[in-house]
Amino acid sequence: MKITVLSGSPKGDDSVTLQYVRYMEKTFPDHDYHIFHVARQIRKLERDHRALQDVADTIALSDAVIWSFPLYYCLVCSQYKRFIELIFERGKGAAFRNKYAASLSTSVHFFDHTAHNYIHGICDDLEMKYLGGYPAEMYDLVRSRERARFVRFAGNFLKSAERQVPAVKQFPPVVTGDFVYEPGPGRPAVSAGDKKILVLVDEEKEDSNLRKMIKTFRDSFIHDVEVMSLNSIDIKGGCLGCCQCGLDNVCQYQGKDGYIDFYNEKVKTADIVVFAGEIRDRYLSSRWKQYFDRSFFNTHTPTLKDKQIAFLISGPLAQLPNLQEIFSAYAQFQLANLAGIVTDEGGNSLLLDELLGDLAGRLVDLAGQGYVQPIDFLGVGGMKIFRDEVWGKLRFVFQSDHRYYLKHGYYDFPQRDFKTQRMNFLMMVMTKIPSFKKKFLKMIEKEMVKPLKNVVANK
Repeated sequence: MKITVLSGSPKGDDSVTLQYVRYMEKTFPDHDYHIFHVARQIRKLERDHRALQDVADTIALSDAVIWSFPLYYCLVCSQYKRFIELIFERGKGAAFRNKYAASLSTSVHFFDHTAHNYIHGICDDLEMKYLGGYPAEMYDLVRSRERARFVRFAGNFLKSAERQVPAVKQFPPVVTGDFVYEPGPGRPAVSAGDKKILVLVDEEKEDSNLRKMIKTFRDSFIHDVEVMSLNSIDIKGGCLGCCQCGLDNVCQYQGKDGYIDFYNEKVKTADIVVFAGEIRDRYLSSRWKQYFDRSFFNTHTPTLKDKQIAFLISGPLAQLPNLQEIFSAYAQFQLANLAGIVTDEGGNSLLLDELLGDLAGRLVDLAGQGYVQPIDFLGVGGMKIFRDEVWGKLRFVFQSDHRYYLKHGYYDFPQRDFKTQRMNFLMMVMTKIPSFKKKFLKMIEKEMVKPLKNVVANK
């Protein structure tokens, strides 16, 4: 069979993920593999229509496609995202139709599922036959057991493609409405006091719903609100995945463009940050992805801690639960408070006026309270993954994270609660005694709630 590999790493041949493809190539040598470094060569593909057509032509003659990528901020990198946009913008989708597909990623398992969901959705949109994803840990390939697991996955994928097995779509097409937002008369404005508000937008198309939403939101405040377009910032390129920032938060782009100064001077100093954008395929634009990726010069430290954040979205967000989860996760691992998300998908201008005005007031109110929603599984799980990785094999790479985690008590193991340890030991021994175990099971329900009832009683 002919297999096209779309490599989604800015590192090209030095991609960690690509080594899995190379191993697959050696394990199953009877197939013809064509590898395109579409992320590394994205600028060429943007300006050279012949180069993009060569990729499409090769895919059209292939039996299967492997989407190979590292994880960047819950998704693929911005360069890979831009390649996916080019497929749709320049009408190359027909080359992908009915091709068998699989996704392959490497990461520390931090939201790799949302990246695979995204690629799966793109495959469904392109009418491909998606046969599954393989979310590898970066160094699984050096472990014999995991290496054998990957070989089984690759073998099953190739065998299924050869047999031309049926495949079922999981993600329905994203349907965009034709609602035109017509803002109503202004409402009473709120005062933000001394709170600094920053609205970031990728692009404000003339007379677009998003542009009108930003104006209505901006007019909801007595004082002026700063709105910045990402297109006005000097950003030379996407994150390169070099990890140079891991040592001391100094990026390879330091002094070469304006992104770092912008982030430090504008984003970090704001009390309220609002992200505004339009749905593009199953995410926002690649420009937005570039913004999030480049913020990684702060590595895994929460730079929006205790801030209020919100999203203004034009497009059918309700149809994209995967993107909703990414927004929620972003707020949680930043230790910020997601005060709200307002979209124009309701199709009602009056309601949208009210939602935008309410969001403005809520942001100010919550900022004054200093309220931050408790993190749930998304935040707790993500934090523990980074904690363990930085404590372990990635400490020498992400030294800046290690210093931050030490200072802020992220390393909460081993547990040094000796009172609890003694109680656990005693109770584990005692519950081995049948008579005590019977008594214990009768009283456990009341004992579990007893400390909470005491707090309520003493209120």
